[in-house]
Amino acid sequence: MALFSKRSLEGWLLIDHTAAPGMPLETARNTGAMPVSRGMKFECATLTCSHCQQVLILNPDRTRERGYCPKCDHYVCDACEGIRVQSGGDCKTFKQIMDEVETSVLKKSLII
Repeated sequence: MALFSKRSLEGWLLIDHTAAPGMPLETARNTGAMPVSRGMKFECATLTCSHCQQVLILNPDRTRERGYCPKCDHYVCDACEGIRVQSGGDCKTFKQIMDEVETSVLKKSLII
């Protein structure tokens, strides 16, 4: 049996402009895109927030601690971490929310 590692939940982002014209810095700023210019390559690990499904690009230079939910044992984005802390540690994963929506829709369809 393999040992579980949080690193096994990571994805990988690769933006390769080594043979492409790249994106002007101004355009990247205006669109919120990753500024990778001509001849550059950008690679980094990613995580998906278990509470909202936002993909997080892991900045290797980040010094502040990443949000983590001990109840679902997953990393969360900064916005969901703020909500989790303000709510006293409540955990509601994206899967739980979708299950609640599905149940609600099924109940309504049975009533009609």
